[in-house]
Amino acid sequence: MSFTRFLAMARKEVVQILRDTRSLIIVVIMPVILVLLFGYGVNLDQKHLPIYVWDREGSQESQDLLKRFQASDYFEVIRVVNSYPELLRAIDDGRIRMALVIPWNFSQAVHDGGGTAVQALVDATDDNTANVAIGYAQAIVQGYSSQVQLEWLQQRGQAAQPPPLRVETRTWYNEDLESSAFIIPGVLALVMSVIGAFLTSLTIAREWERGTMEQLVSTPVTPLEIMLGKLAPYFLIGMFDVVVCALLALYWFHVPFRGSFVALLISSALFMVVVLALRF
Repeated sequence: MSFTRFLAMARKEVVQILRDTRSLIIVVIMPVILVLLFGYGVNLDQKHLPIYVWDREGSQESQDLLKRFQASDYFEVIRVVNSYPELLRAIDDGRIRMALVIPWNFSQAVHDGGGTAVQALVDATDDNTANVAIGYAQAIVQGYSSQVQLEWLQQRGQAAQPPPLRVETRTWYNEDLESSAFIIPGVLALVMSVIGAFLTSLTIAREWERGTMEQLVSTPVTPLEIMLGKLAPYFLIGMFDVVVCALLALYWFHVPFRGSFVALLISSALFMVVVLALRF
């Protein structure tokens, strides 16, 4: 392999890239657009879910439970209704994700220490959102139930017994459970895959369209020198896109970065080499 011929091939490819400004703009802008699209368009965080409420009793106890839903970041009570048909129409029209129905004997059942049920009607057309809403609602009701049980025992002079087994959960690496913290890093790999496949396909198609591939074959340049000379400029462009997307993720979407930036560049470079070589 001749280093001089390799540099000549790389220089030739750089000249072609600079002449084709439209492709160069696409290569530079496309990664930024992908990061913005996935960062804002793909969001698994379910917050401020709109709900309707039918409080059939209107007591202080039922209002205490509803205030817990209002104070939560996951639900937003937008209307109080007085019948089932209004709840069903709102769910069918897609105006709400969940409806809450409190029974007429809610406070009496709470004071008597007996069991009672709160009905939640959930729009399950989106099963992921439905499961999340059910989980959030169950957590709020369970917290209210624990407080009511504690007050009931204290009024009768009894001490609350701690549960024999308790699970303590700690979330690592993504403490706030933000979906952007694991979606946007995955976009980096997607960007490298798309850009790598796009660039190599572009360079090969350009040679055949312009009829210069036959001229390259007839020269003393070896296939290895052709391949490496063509890939080197696009490798640098791909790594530039990786750096731009990484900085966009860190400083625009505030994705936490814990580790070595050098290790990220090395692993990205290895991945980029494999992606670029796929078309050859």
